[in-house]
Amino acid sequence: MTLLEKVEQNKEDLLNIRHQIHRHPETAFEEIETTKLIKKVLDDAGIENHPNGDSTGVIGLIHGAKEGPVLAIRADIDALPIKENTGLPFSSEVSGKCHACGHDLHTTVLIGAARLLKEYQNDLCGTIKLIFQPAEEVMTGAAKTIANGALENPKPDFILACHTWPDMPAGSIGVRKGTMLGASDSFKVKVIGKGGHAAHPQKGIDPVVIAAHIITQLQTIVSRRVAAIDPVVVTVGHLEAGTAANIIPNEAYFEGTVRTQSNETRNHVAEILKQLAIGTARAMGGDAEVSYTFGVGPTISEDHLVDEISEAVTELLGNDKLLQVPSPSMGSEDFARYLEHIPGAIFRLGTHNNTPESKLALHNASLLFDEKAIPTGVATMVGAAFKITGSDMSVLLK
Repeated sequence: MTLLEKVEQNKEDLLNIRHQIHRHPETAFEEIETTKLIKKVLDDAGIENHPNGDSTGVIGLIHGAKEGPVLAIRADIDALPIKENTGLPFSSEVSGKCHACGHDLHTTVLIGAARLLKEYQNDLCGTIKLIFQPAEEVMTGAAKTIANGALENPKPDFILACHTWPDMPAGSIGVRKGTMLGASDSFKVKVIGKGGHAAHPQKGIDPVVIAAHIITQLQTIVSRRVAAIDPVVVTVGHLEAGTAANIIPNEAYFEGTVRTQSNETRNHVAEILKQLAIGTARAMGGDAEVSYTFGVGPTISEDHLVDEISEAVTELLGNDKLLQVPSPSMGSEDFARYLEHIPGAIFRLGTHNNTPESKLALHNASLLFDEKAIPTGVATMVGAAFKITGSDMSVLLK
């Protein structure tokens, strides 16, 4: 029986697992029931596993019968604090929480791949480390998982992940060499002025006006301080000042996010932002305090691993199922944390069909994921694992 026939044979069971996870979404570091489910499935398949080190998350190990590298495969397991609006028969049963980013599909794909890799254990070279990671949505789960020892005993040589993508049709796999997702950093600015009566602004220093000027100036980072072909996003999402219409406050506050696609640009933008905020405030008679926090870096896939994934897709699924992702997303992924330690790659899992609801953006409460993506993801993960570990792909085709 070929790999694809085995995937098809297991499809209904995998859909049931996905539905169970989808009905019971759990947000960051609260994925207790999801963790129990993953552990049970791995136990039933005879796959060695142990806790992630905290109350949520699971680490599994599959030792191939032949020598080879250690490949980690990661799936994020957390949901979002969003009320679902899909009308699915297996919709979220938890108020205010749902899987609107497709992590239930990611988890199901890795479960399906793990079962088959265990089945092919005697044909497998090296070791597969399964990382079911909590708290990706808050961008701290990967760092905590790494701190708990996920990249030790044994240390992986490479790491893979996938992510749902409504821009591509279900049944397809999207690949891209180099940068796939952007870095995500944040900043907070406190503008210090001098309060007073709104009728006599000349007697004070208005931090609201200063903040407005700074926010406008920040957009010149994108338009004038970096190359036009170097993508940068600077967004202020929160602004707060004052208590009444006729009072000039002493201070104003705003905060936002910066998205970049290279570490060089990332550092450059951070310095410019600080200079603009402080310089503009002082030029207008006030002052500013800037807090800049570097979050996760850009997700940059290794070229040779993308080649291995691509070959696996074309050999198992056909050339028409392999699509090139035309440009990086300015969204971010804490999978980038693993790439600070070991080389890796992430690929896109196409999830749309002909319905408009399946083409909505990730994190939309009404987004529908076409479940054809699950068997496609499973086959790709198994095939990529065979390619990267140097295992004989021919056993998957007969």
